[in-house]
Amino acid sequence: MKIVFMGTPEFAIPSLQKILDSKHEVALVVSAPDKERGRGRQVSYTPVKEFAIKNNLEVLTPVTLKDEEFISRLKDVEADLFVVVAFRILPKEVYSIPKHGSFNLHGSLLPKYRGAAPIQWSIINGDKETGVTTFFLEDKVDTGNIILREQLKIDDEDNLGSVYEKLMNLGADTVLKTIDLIESGEVELLKQNETLASPAPKITKEICKIDWNQPAEKIHNLIRGLSPYPCAFFKYNGKSYKVYKAHLDKSQNKPADEIGKISQMKSEIFVQTSEGRIQLLEIQPEGRKRMSAEEFLRGNKF
Repeated sequence: MKIVFMGTPEFAIPSLQKILDSKHEVALVVSAPDKERGRGRQVSYTPVKEFAIKNNLEVLTPVTLKDEEFISRLKDVEADLFVVVAFRILPKEVYSIPKHGSFNLHGSLLPKYRGAAPIQWSIINGDKETGVTTFFLEDKVDTGNIILREQLKIDDEDNLGSVYEKLMNLGADTVLKTIDLIESGEVELLKQNETLASPAPKITKEICKIDWNQPAEKIHNLIRGLSPYPCAFFKYNGKSYKVYKAHLDKSQNKPADEIGKISQMKSEIFVQTSEGRIQLLEIQPEGRKRMSAEEFLRGNKF
């Protein structure tokens, strides 16, 4: 099949690589516009654009997806299918162009976790499984008919980084399976059950702030779901401390007036919550580098 691939971050690259290694043809790649970064305001490409250039693929980076020249070029390609992985919301003028339509890869088991941060919320909410879904695009975001769903177990010590990587690779396999199914005409579509839908809104700074009045298990899941980026954090004496890794300690319960109290030993840091304690294993003090609790305690204390 002749394919136009649309994606921006690293998450999309294994899917694009899978298609390139298959019998299908990538006729065009679409990614987000270039950005100026750093003090020198040097222009940098998205990970997908960098990958596409290295593989001698034509890349378009439209500022607006309703641009007439952009839409005209998409039509000229005469692609059979548009494949979307971690890109922007496509207008109907775009996703309706190819004869087989356009499908998206989403990092959850839809209709659960529709929105910008499905992987984060699955961990924050303490889920034991997640997965990926491919679905045909429709006007309303993340609501189209499901083509494939593939499940993945979330281990107790998994964090955003580890689940992201697992889903990135599972997603690539699922994208190729989906293309093959569409080509064969053997797709059995599943309509999404609206009563099972749940949101996965964008992660804000307010969400990242740790509330020690919450149970230790809930705080531990928040830390896991936001590590390594953007990271859960807490404030102490006016300074901010990011938490990259923690351990759940349910053995200690203290009176309510000790909630938030920090206990320090030679190489260990514990914080009392409303139910149990959190052991801080890796933190980053404001203006400093990431370090273990032991490294921090060599020259600092709370």
